[in-house]
Amino acid sequence: MADDPDPDAGPLQLGRHVLDRLLAAEQEFADLEAGLADGGLAADPARLRAVTARYRELEPVVAALARWRARSADLAAARELLAETRDLDVPADGRDGLHEEIAGAEADLRAVRAALDELLVPPDPHAGKPVILEIRGAEGGEEANLWARDLYEMYRAYADRRGWDVETLSLDPSDLGGVNQVTFVVRGDDAWRRLKYEGGPHRVQRVPVTESQGRIHTSAATVAVLPEADDVEVAVDERDLEIDVYRASGPGGQSVNTTDSAVRITHVPSGIVVAMQDERSQLQNRDRAMRVLRARLLERAERERAAEQSAERRAQVGGGGRSEKIRTYNFKEGRVTDHRIGFTVHRLPDVLAGDLDAVIDALAADERSRQLA
Repeated sequence: MADDPDPDAGPLQLGRHVLDRLLAAEQEFADLEAGLADGGLAADPARLRAVTARYRELEPVVAALARWRARSADLAAARELLAETRDLDVPADGRDGLHEEIAGAEADLRAVRAALDELLVPPDPHAGKPVILEIRGAEGGEEANLWARDLYEMYRAYADRRGWDVETLSLDPSDLGGVNQVTFVVRGDDAWRRLKYEGGPHRVQRVPVTESQGRIHTSAATVAVLPEADDVEVAVDERDLEIDVYRASGPGGQSVNTTDSAVRITHVPSGIVVAMQDERSQLQNRDRAMRVLRARLLERAERERAAEQSAERRAQVGGGGRSEKIRTYNFKEGRVTDHRIGFTVHRLPDVLAGDLDAVIDALAADERSRQLA
C-alpha cells in the first residue's frame, strides 16, 4: 500500500481572482434567471434574446462551479475519514476505498478546473463566422507568387481535412503558375477559431524553380485573415463609394469576355480599394467586392480600437508588416517554426499537405494562457 496522499498535493484549489470571477458570474446568472422568470422581458423581444443568450453562456460556468463545490466537499470528507482511520489504527487495506475516493475526487477537480479555465476565456465575437483569407506574393519576385500558391493549396487542404467549405472569390495567376493574389472564403463552425492565427507574413527558405545554381532563397507571402462582416456590423454609405466597371482580362491582357463585368470599388473615406473580375456577371463581382470591403472595414475599425486601448494590446496584435515574419518554412531542414511562440515542428511536407493542427493547437494554447493570466 502506498503512503497516504498529501492533502495539499496538486493544483486543486481555485485562485482568489478566479473565484471572484466565478462568484460574479454566479450572481449574474441568478439575476438573469430571476428576470426570465418574472415574464417582464416578453414585451421586449430584442432584450429577451440578449438576456437568454447571456444566460445560456453563463449556464455551463455555474454548473462547473457547482460540480467543483460538490467534489471539493467529497474530497474533504474522504480526507477527514482517512485521518480518523489512522487514529483508530485501521489496517492499511481497510483504507483502500477512501484512497480510491480521494484519487477520484482529485481527478474530477483537475478536470473541472481545466473546464473552468476554458469557460473563463472571453468569448470571441467572431466565433462561427465565415473567414476571408487574402494571400499575396510579397518579397522574392516570382518565387513569392509560387509560394503564395503553395499557401493557398495548404489552406484548401486543411479546410478539406476539417470538413469546411471553400469559395474562391478572386484569383490572379502569375506568369509561372503562381498567384499574384488570391481571395477566398472558408466556412465552418470552427473555421475562425482555427484560422485567426494565420494572418501575417509567411517566409519560405528553399531552392526556387527559377534558381539554376541550386542556391537557397528566402521569399515571403502575406496572409490576411478577416471575419466576414454583415450589413449590421458594417454599414457602408453608397455615397462613400466610387464604383468603376471595366472589361475583365486574363494573364497577359487577353480579354476574358466582351462585357464590362469587372468591378473596382473604392471606399473614399478609408482609401480601401477592392477589385473583382472572376465572375462573368457584373452584379456577382460587385457582391463579392462588397463582401471583402466590409470585412476590411471591420478589421480596420477593430485595429483602430485596439490601438486606442493600450500599447500592450498593439504589441500582441502587431502591424502585419512584411518585416514581422510570423512563420518560417525551411525546406532543407523540413522545419516549420512559428516565431510568435517559438514553436517548431519538423514535419514540413505534412504541414503543406494541410496537417496544420499541431501548429494551431500550440498557438491556441498560448492565447488561452495569456487570456487567463
